[in-house]
Amino acid sequence: MEEQTLLIEGRHAVLEALRAGRPVDRLFVLEGCTDGPVRALVREAKTKGVVLQFVGRERLDALSETGKHQGVIACAAAYPYAEVEDMLALARQKGEDPLLFLLDGIEDPHNLGAIIRTANLAGAHGVIIPKRRAVGLTATVAKASAGALNYTKVAKVTNLSQTMDILKKQGMWFVCADMDGTSMYQTDLTGPLGIVMGREGSGVSELVRKHCDLTAAIPMKGEIDSLNVSVAAGVLVYEALRQRMQK
Repeated sequence: MEEQTLLIEGRHAVLEALRAGRPVDRLFVLEGCTDGPVRALVREAKTKGVVLQFVGRERLDALSETGKHQGVIACAAAYPYAEVEDMLALARQKGEDPLLFLLDGIEDPHNLGAIIRTANLAGAHGVIIPKRRAVGLTATVAKASAGALNYTKVAKVTNLSQTMDILKKQGMWFVCADMDGTSMYQTDLTGPLGIVMGREGSGVSELVRKHCDLTAAIPMKGEIDSLNVSVAAGVLVYEALRQRMQK
């Protein structure tokens, strides 16, 4: 957890952080610890949608910076998360069609930071990431964003596919980056759009892919057949920006 800027340790400190609404990415709890204070912590974490992970004492001791964790350590986000509705509200405020990134399991903080930076420069209204199996807003992400995290809204959702369904009911449609798709130059990337990018190596999961309306491919002429996910995100969103500017 060296990527996190803040580890909150101790039962009282963690409980107060949760009750105060501090953005917590993950809560580590000592396996087999079921006393009253810990049960209260677990209940509070569940109501907040925090990811819970029960681990052995060795794991907690390795994570701890104080040596006084009392069986619980919370990993707090470096920056507060926004809500998806905040992004739609920003688009309405600017009089623009929503343009969002949805990232299906990006694990490298440098890639997430680079995509947030690109999203800001391209005028996207926000970035949506899943709670599980993905990097959160860590110090490394903030540094890689080159300051863009101060201006770009990032939301963390429990289920990416369900979020897409909700947004579809509000008029959005989704394009998935895929080398087997239609050339991005032949794909309409205007209107209320979500650009879906997948995990490094494996790409977009099958479930999320099924919720996409189109697939768009980036033309390539080299000997290798793939781009780094943050580079691909930049290429695709700038084609979307070019099309929007020509409308």
